[in-house]
Amino acid sequence: MESNTKAKLTVGLLACFGLAWGLFQQALNASDLAIATGLAFGQLIAIIIISFVIMTILEWVNIFDLKTNAILTLITLVTIRISYVIVL
Repeated sequence: MESNTKAKLTVGLLACFGLAWGLFQQALNASDLAIATGLAFGQLIAIIIISFVIMTILEWVNIFDLKTNAILTLITLVTIRISYVIVL
């Protein structure tokens, strides 16, 4: 597996674990267990997809190295999630 793909998966999983408590708290507020499970997995998959998109854009721009791109992506994902929680 290429280092770029490994970095994308790692950043996506780190963001998922970093945001997991909030995701599962929000999912547990749902009335049905199936809805809660679907909501949690859907949000985790969305975070992984967003991390792939952000990392791909940063690689395409080619300003920073891979480590800096990974850190910027992780910070962006956490910021987006925190702002989403504050708005709701």
